[in-house]
Amino acid sequence: MNDLAPLLTPEGRALLDEVRDTDPAQELAVATRLRREHPAELVSAALGQARLRQRAVVKFGAEDAGRMFFTPNGVEQSTRASVAAYRARRMAEAGITSVADLCCGIGGDAIALARAGIRVLAVDRDPRTAAAARANADALGLSGLVEVREADVTDVDTAGFDAVFVDPARRGGRGRIFDPEGYSPPLSWAVSAARRAPRGAALKVAPGIPHEAVPEDAEAEWISDGGDVKEAVLWFGTEPGAVRATLLPGPRTLLSRGLPDPQVCPPGRYLYEPDGAVIRAHLVAEVADEVGGGLLDATIAYVTADALHPTPYATAYEITDHLPFNVKKLKALLRERRVGTLTVKKRGSAVEPEELRRKVKPQGPHAATVFLTRVAGAPAMLIGHPA
Repeated sequence: MNDLAPLLTPEGRALLDEVRDTDPAQELAVATRLRREHPAELVSAALGQARLRQRAVVKFGAEDAGRMFFTPNGVEQSTRASVAAYRARRMAEAGITSVADLCCGIGGDAIALARAGIRVLAVDRDPRTAAAARANADALGLSGLVEVREADVTDVDTAGFDAVFVDPARRGGRGRIFDPEGYSPPLSWAVSAARRAPRGAALKVAPGIPHEAVPEDAEAEWISDGGDVKEAVLWFGTEPGAVRATLLPGPRTLLSRGLPDPQVCPPGRYLYEPDGAVIRAHLVAEVADEVGGGLLDATIAYVTADALHPTPYATAYEITDHLPFNVKKLKALLRERRVGTLTVKKRGSAVEPEELRRKVKPQGPHAATVFLTRVAGAPAMLIGHPA
């Protein structure tokens, strides 16, 4: 089905309620039964929407996902609700009361903005996506704050809004787009739109954006949620030139202090693995300074120190062994320690974790973590456990 209209009818909504908890393994039997009383196309659409809602729970939570409407791309590309809520809260705290949400998708960010009390114009050029955004604002009781418009964002006049939020498409026919000028619309257009906004703007970009591509008048923020890097945001109207890493839940924010690269040090008692947002934001030096440590290798984001200094910006491990890389020695050590649960982490190593597990065949009641990395340029293994 090319539109959501049939699912928004009383019959469609009742059917969605009926199939909401359908086990994928039972879909064929459920579809066969329901087609005796409902049009086949409507049954297929309802079951498809139920699958999308189940997939969306991880991003939106069970309550919202169970009421919202999704497209396959919308589920994959929409912002996680916790990240959208954090960003909306920043805008509300800055005194922004109206936002033009350009490239709104199925409306995840518009929902977060509206829940923060901000009036939203949500724009998307895809008819089905815009219809989903409109249905979602209505389903969540936010249609009074969210106007959805089907249009090309480059044709929309945003003069009546305090700020703009732009989430350009970063996927094409061949997958992810890494060149910011290959976004749709291009980053240069989004930056121009941001600079015209009277109270500020936020541009969502890929976490891998080169730092040299960040405009000088923008603040750059990398955001992780539960340890997974989710996005980078370019803020306008806040702190030009600032660089920060924000960790959710929390939020906890680490701000760049422009520190020089840490010194390379011999492995100490503790190894610190910085959060991915910290690494993307190039703030490993700030973490090293916080824990009084240095780097294992000048090119690798592992921090080593002799003392334990808990920090939210890195996970600490107590290191028990430091060895040159050697699979046979690792296998013997794990057998001696009766390690059956082996966590393999790597940076700067070509060895794949699953390949290593197959070779060492861990067995026993104990657990350990092995880091495959380089120490001052030499391949090494560090064995330990969470501190």
